[in-house]
Amino acid sequence: MAYIVSVDQGTTSTRAIIFNAEGQITASGQFEHAQHFPAPGWVEHDAVEIWTNVREAVGYAMAKANITRHDVAAVGITNQRETVVAWDAITGEPFHNAIVWQDTRTQSLIDELSARHGRNAFVPITGLPLDAYFSASKFAWLLDTIDDGRNLARAGRLKLGTIDSWVLWNLTGGPESGVHATDVTNASRTLLMDLHTCEWSDTMLNLFDVPLEALPEIRPSSDAFGRASESSLVRGVPITGILGDQQAAAFGQAAFNAGESKSTYGTGSFVLVNTGSDPVFSEHGLITTLAYALEPGEPVYALEGSIAVTGSLVQWLRDSLGIISTAAEVETLAAQVPDSGGVVVVPAFSGLLAPHWRSDARGAILGITRFTNHSHIARAALESVASQTRDVLTAMAQDMGTELTELKVDGGMVANDLLMQMQADALGIPVVRPDVAETTALGAAFAAGLAVGYWRDLEQLRSLWSEDRRWLPASTQNERDDAQRQWSKGVEKSFGWVGDGAGA
Repeated sequence: MAYIVSVDQGTTSTRAIIFNAEGQITASGQFEHAQHFPAPGWVEHDAVEIWTNVREAVGYAMAKANITRHDVAAVGITNQRETVVAWDAITGEPFHNAIVWQDTRTQSLIDELSARHGRNAFVPITGLPLDAYFSASKFAWLLDTIDDGRNLARAGRLKLGTIDSWVLWNLTGGPESGVHATDVTNASRTLLMDLHTCEWSDTMLNLFDVPLEALPEIRPSSDAFGRASESSLVRGVPITGILGDQQAAAFGQAAFNAGESKSTYGTGSFVLVNTGSDPVFSEHGLITTLAYALEPGEPVYALEGSIAVTGSLVQWLRDSLGIISTAAEVETLAAQVPDSGGVVVVPAFSGLLAPHWRSDARGAILGITRFTNHSHIARAALESVASQTRDVLTAMAQDMGTELTELKVDGGMVANDLLMQMQADALGIPVVRPDVAETTALGAAFAAGLAVGYWRDLEQLRSLWSEDRRWLPASTQNERDDAQRQWSKGVEKSFGWVGDGAGA
């Protein structure tokens, strides 16, 4: 039996998951990597550590499944988006640590460009507002910081890419034979791609002074990217699928048609709705992005609401406050009280993304009294995840002109049954968890498998999706609205803590 190997390179760890023809998990391997915070608002990863973990995760998963490269039909890659790497094409060594999507060091450049052009000036080209979240300003910072960076880039010595490109380049041979490419979904998150042509935009390259020579070739999400090199455990196996993690999750949830959506709960949370063959531009704080492309010139678009802090809020409760010792304990702690006791947690650790887009916001715990204990804070933290998702879905309904009737969910936090019930109560619609919760890795496997004929078509993929559990709302409309008003008051209090309100 042949299998698909999916490499899921995330914000906190790298996983390799092996899927069979039924879309079920056969084996997996996972390795965490270090988070580096060299200054307030700065977040970095060691790209070499990430590549090492990719290899180890693949090896571990294949050993667990008791398979060799001869049993693998294709490899798919999915990755944390917007995180960028600059590396030496000759030595293969990174010039600098990877700059992570959460990083805000380039806010001053974004503020300067926003003041000059307007924050939404380039939305018609890219679908994105000017924001430090996206890759372009991070590329510019690296080119400014690396000695002679732009000349090295123009000479082809310095390569720039998101994490998928870094993994692909190394997997296909690195300095000897590495393929420098990306797919449309990752390129659409850089602020450098023309949304309509799916090519790098001269306007945006000039705006950020990023040399075209340094950037990867943009290809469809399901494509013959290259073959694994001789040094790989999967040597000779074709790499045929690449999707940014949130688009991969939607693909794994079989959200192939306009109007179909999903919400992924990971380090952050991301709600994505397929809008079909035409881009829809938001008037309510969402971004326009690529959902996927299976063939050149046939892009499928999406609206997305990006939430920066959800799962990482639980990590903060564990690592910084010490009120839990494992992430799973947050559910037990929160369940010890019937409500949050009036406490609101706004996790704006580095600003708020959709639909507010306030880089001047900072985290807050509000409504504390002598009655407040750890359980109230834990419950308020989970409620913040549900409330942020409701904010995004409200904006999505306004842009689409239709209300969602149910929400498909995935990601690590969906194992938290209390949170899923909170989410159903906050939205007033059913919340549905799939049988295979690892939909990000599954989506990359689907894209890879389609390219080599492992799976026939989208309808066959849709038939592989199945429901695990459904949560129905137990709240009234008045209860939902009261909770959201309280949340909104907390969000407003978080604004304006940094600078003079830039990003408002």
